[in-house]
This record gives sequence, C-alpha cells and structure tokens, in this order.
Amino acid sequence: MFNSTPGRVILAAGAALVILAAAGFWAFDRYFIYLPGLVQDIRNPIGPNRAVDWQRGPDTAPEGERPPNIILIVADDLGWNDITLHGGVAGGSVPTPNIDRIAREGVQLTNAYAASGTCAPSRAALMTGRYPARTGFEFTPTPPGMTQVIRHVERGQTERRPFLIRETDGDVPDFADMGLPTDEITLAEMLSGAGYHTMHIGKWHLGNTHGSDPLGQGFDESLELAGLLYAPAGAPDVVEARQDFDPIDQVYWAIGRAAVTHNNSARFTPDGYLTDYFTREAVEAIEANRNRPFFLYLAHWAPHSPLQATREDYDALAHIEDHPLRVYAAMIRALDRGIGEVMDALEANGIADNTIIAFTSDNGGAHYIGLEDINAPYRGWKATFFGGGIRVPTFVSWPGRIEPGTEMPGLAQHIDFAPTLAAIAGASLPADRLIDGVDLTPFLTGEAEGEPRETLFWRSGHYEAVIHQGWKLQRTQRPDRVWLFDLSSDPEERNDLSAAEPQRVAALAALLDEHAQGLAEPLWPSIAEMPVSIDQPLGWPESEDDEYVYWPN
Repeated sequence: MFNSTPGRVILAAGAALVILAAAGFWAFDRYFIYLPGLVQDIRNPIGPNRAVDWQRGPDTAPEGERPPNIILIVADDLGWNDITLHGGVAGGSVPTPNIDRIAREGVQLTNAYAASGTCAPSRAALMTGRYPARTGFEFTPTPPGMTQVIRHVERGQTERRPFLIRETDGDVPDFADMGLPTDEITLAEMLSGAGYHTMHIGKWHLGNTHGSDPLGQGFDESLELAGLLYAPAGAPDVVEARQDFDPIDQVYWAIGRAAVTHNNSARFTPDGYLTDYFTREAVEAIEANRNRPFFLYLAHWAPHSPLQATREDYDALAHIEDHPLRVYAAMIRALDRGIGEVMDALEANGIADNTIIAFTSDNGGAHYIGLEDINAPYRGWKATFFGGGIRVPTFVSWPGRIEPGTEMPGLAQHIDFAPTLAAIAGASLPADRLIDGVDLTPFLTGEAEGEPRETLFWRSGHYEAVIHQGWKLQRTQRPDRVWLFDLSSDPEERNDLSAAEPQRVAALAALLDEHAQGLAEPLWPSIAEMPVSIDQPLGWPESEDDEYVYWPN
C-alpha cells in the first residue's frame, strides 16, 4: 500500500520550491531595474558634501585692457517655448526675465539650431566647432545597463511602438570610455592657449577616462554632474513628478543619484538643490577670477528630467493645476533665477562690461516628459530633426560691441560657438583639420549682413537632415520615408512637399550623400532606437496614422 505521508511531504516541498522560485523571479523581475545603481554605489560611493575651493586669480586687476571674459551657459532639454521671450511655459505665466535679459541686452539668433537632436553630440559640437559625425561622436553615450533596463521596464507596453535594443557583441565601450577623442581640440584648449583660466560647472557627457574628462580636454577646473537627480529622492524640501508611462523616467528614478565630482574626485553630495548649487558655485568661481580673463562653461542639468523642483519654487506657482507641469515650471524658474544671480555677480565684481554671455540649449524639449507645447510652435521634440528638436533659444550679449535688442536672422548652429568665441578671445583655431563652424562675430555686431552660410547638416545613424537655401529635407529608414519643407513659407514644417518636388528631394539627398563622404566612422555603435511621435508627447493616445521617427541613440 502507498505511504501517503512521504508523498505529501514531497509534494509540499515541491510546491514550496515552486513558490520560492516564483517569489524569487518576481522579486528579481521587480527590482532588476535598481541593480545598476546599486553596483555603481558600491564601485563609486557618494560621500558627504565637500567645499569647492576655486583657484584664485590676482588680488588686483591688471592695468589696461584685457580680453573679455566668456561665459557659455547651456541649458539641457530647454524647449523653444519655455521662455517668455518665445511665449513661455504654462501659457507664459512663469516669467523668465533673466534669460530674456541676455537677448534684450544683446542679440537674438533667430535662426539658430542645435548640432543634434540629443545632448552629448551637441556638446561635442559646441566644444570643437565640428559636426558631431565629423568627429565620430554621433551617438549619445548611455549609463551602464540603461538600455537593458529600458527594455525590461518597457516590456509588454504594446499600445505603442517598442524601443529597439541592439544585441551587442562586446563592441560597445564602457560609458566612461565613450569620450570625445583627445586629438580633438576643444574650445577650452583654444582659450587656454590664449591665456584664459578655464572652468567647467555642470554636465559634461563627453567621457571621463583616457583624457576625455574636462581636465584632460582643456579645463583648469571642473565641478561635474555625476548623477541624474537634483536632490535625493524623497527629500522633504523637494517636490517630484514621476512619469510612470515613461521607461526612461523609471530608469532615472531607479539608478539616479544626487552627486557631483570636483576635479575627478570621488562622488559627493551637492550642497542643496542641484540648479541652485551650480549657481552658487558659478558665483564663487566668478568672484575668484574677477581679476583675470576666464572662460566659464556653465552647463546646467535643468530642465532635463527627472522632474524635481524645490518646494519653494513649486509653492510659488500655485496657479498651475497640472502637477507635472507645475514641477517642470518650477525647474524653469530656478534655472532663470540662477542665471540672474550669475549676471548679478558680474555686476558686483565690476566685470559685467567686459564679459560675453552666450546662452543656448543642447536640443529641444523632450516628448517623454509628457507635456505639450514646450516646443511650440514647432513640430517635433528632442530626438528628432524637426524644429522642436533642434530649434533652440540662442542669445549673445557683449556690452559695447553688440547692440542691445538686435536680431541675427542668418543660419547658425552649435558648430559656430567655438570659432566665434575663439575669434573674440584672440585664440587660434586648429589649422590641421576642417572646422565646420564659422566666426559669427561680424554678424552678431552688425558689421555684416546676410547669411553666414547656406547649408547645414545633421546625422544620427540612418536619420539625416539638411537645410539648404531655405529648404529642409529629412530622411530616415524607420519609417522609410522623407519629408521636404519650404522653411521660408512653412517654418513649422507642416506641409510636406516631397511628393510634389521630387527633383528637389533628389538634389538635397545628393547633398547628404556628398556630406557623408567626409564624416568619421562612429566611435561606438548605436545600441538602441527610441520611437518618437512627432505631434504628441509620450503618454498621450497614439494611432497608426501618427507620424513618427525612430531615433538611433
């Protein structure tokens, strides 16, 4: 006769193992997203805040004239419509008087573009004066494990087009090794050679090893963003808006930390809300260097997601009912206030009249934060070559040389910053390579009129764009299509003329093909492609009729 007791024990043990295995799989599946951040915490722990001791220049100012100080301020993911000069976030109810002031006291480049639809390639162009694809810095470096985590959290979201993750064969370098080649000559190196003290504060995103870090690329000092959060998650004096529909946002909250490094130190905690912290340090750096020519590259993280704002800024915008929009608007408020404090510091140190301020954004506002109108009136978002992705607010003030309140309508791009600022400083451009940018100084000062150029290019993998003599062509493999727009009559890119103008499409496509012959091989491959709907933010209902592109990272 069968002994049922041992059988029941075996069955119970088996059931328990199944339950434990299922629980373990559930726990791993649920918390897998946190593993890359925990590994990074072990490898590079975050210490307490430490004071930043900026190198000090002479105690007294030298006699006679000296070259102008240069401050390059770059916002991150700032939408065209985020500043009140162009309309303003939340229907213009969140003033940006200080950003607008740079334009009022200087020149607004009304036809200026980012060098790419995403951050790091644009920053490579700002630093070198060369197209990102010219230097091989074509794709955006991503933090360790980020693409795998995105695929994990995005799994099953069949209501929209999926991320495309490339299976790699060990040919992708580590995140820290995805750097601007050291044989590229940066703006900091150019200005250092002309006697400038060079400082970097904020985002870098151009590598951190083998000489690609800020100190290796010409900066004397660097206070660098080393995390993804503006403050520790759940901080009592900070308000958050988490976008659960966005895989990128989920990754940021899981692996993100509030951390910085100073001159390649170990990571440490910033003293307060990140935007305010970078502002305070910029003010200190200006004060320390008031008596010698300096170049300050102030690369704010704001208003890039994740959405975090100080409670004080959030409470000041009680008229905004939508919570994520209110947090985002509060981030814009902090950014603008900080820029005002930097400008005030120039006045307080008696150097405002001998300081150039250049302001831009690395690209347009992102669709994945789920907010409409941040790039209005232009279609598209960050990670597209539509106007919403690459039309960026760009202003330059230079007291005594640039007439306040003027406009420069000529075609311009990030590649023009390095040659222009180098020329103003009396620095030499490298003569052994092609510099794609041009010196805009005579156009900024009104000494020259007309167009600095007639053609601009963009490329990220299979997605390309060109503007030539007022016409713009975009072409992509996913989806397999082209768009053609007459920007002179359709600057918002709403009327695709590609079917009606096949000869013009062919001519512009030939320009793209010719341009591609002089570009470098990408320094690393694209490892992911993100679907971006052109006309609505992420989290909104989509249909198969929506226009979209896939952006290779």
